[in-house]
Amino acid sequence: MNNQTLTQEAELFIQQAYTELGKSTEEIESRLKSVRHSIELNNFYEHTLEELSYGAKVAWRNSNRCIGRFFWENLNVVDARGMHTSKEVFGCLLNHIDKATNEGKIQPLITIFQPQKNGHSPIKIWNHQLVRYAGYKTEDGIIGDPDSLQFTEKCMELGWQGEGTMFDVLPLVIQIDNGKPEYMEIPKELIMEVPIQHAEYDLFGGEEIKWYAVPIISDMRLEIGGVHYTAAPFNGWYMGTEIGARNLADTERYNLLPTIAKQMELDMKRLGTLWKDRALVELNSAVLDSFKKRGVTIVDHHTAANQFRLFEQKEEKCQRQVTGKWSWLIPPMSPATTHVFHRPFNNTVKKPNYFYQDKYYTD
Repeated sequence: MNNQTLTQEAELFIQQAYTELGKSTEEIESRLKSVRHSIELNNFYEHTLEELSYGAKVAWRNSNRCIGRFFWENLNVVDARGMHTSKEVFGCLLNHIDKATNEGKIQPLITIFQPQKNGHSPIKIWNHQLVRYAGYKTEDGIIGDPDSLQFTEKCMELGWQGEGTMFDVLPLVIQIDNGKPEYMEIPKELIMEVPIQHAEYDLFGGEEIKWYAVPIISDMRLEIGGVHYTAAPFNGWYMGTEIGARNLADTERYNLLPTIAKQMELDMKRLGTLWKDRALVELNSAVLDSFKKRGVTIVDHHTAANQFRLFEQKEEKCQRQVTGKWSWLIPPMSPATTHVFHRPFNNTVKKPNYFYQDKYYTD
């Protein structure tokens, strides 16, 4: 990004941020002058803690694919820009897992490391999520999460060895500058997992099925005012269908619907019996019930949709247009029962925002 573009992005952000934060015209002009001077001298400018916090929160507010944006102002922001070594970064990531988990009372949290400068990312987190299950190719098929096959192989190339179960937690992989990536195992006591059990049925034929409590996305780029934070893991809490209708149900993931239908003695000879739908409902019911019994924060898709309606109303009062990607906002189960299904959204991308970036471990 050249200086002219960076200056334009920075000016737009400062104007928006300082206006929403209630700053005076004098404060805005003073900050703009300081930012322009820094870019002219250093080809870069540094966000204040207030700007960083505001930017991360508004990036959540602008996230077109997220139905949970009603809570955007509750995001807790940890400034980790002073961390330089893999040991320091690892410590911050463990702290994030601990604070976000909060003994089950999940806290929305983001930890922001050094930004990219001159196209160079000083800190790289290879993981898709800080907590994620491994996937192994075996002669008898895939064990664990098929979505993790490539990353699991990379971890093993670095020297990591899992136990080979369906739910092995992968290590954290951290790369400083362009040095050799290091894997570091997460202490088991920091990882909260929820055994998935149904109140009436033995859905899994005696097999232990579980899922981790907090989805901490760690491979997206946070962009604030032209500055790219390529290492900025963040989390909210789960919507039940993310686990029950996707992670455990998708044919490309754990593919548990056939097992559940068999356990429920459903007629699977033809699709018209709706055995998949019936199995899906009971799986999602089990996920919600299991999390609640363990005291772990989770939201069902109907409640999440109602919360999103409140978000829409609040944004309308603030005279801000709600943007969104419809295909992501509708829940993956019974979408037509929510208001989200029945209205269009403008998918214009606003900044600050979170963006996908290339995996560091792909060949």
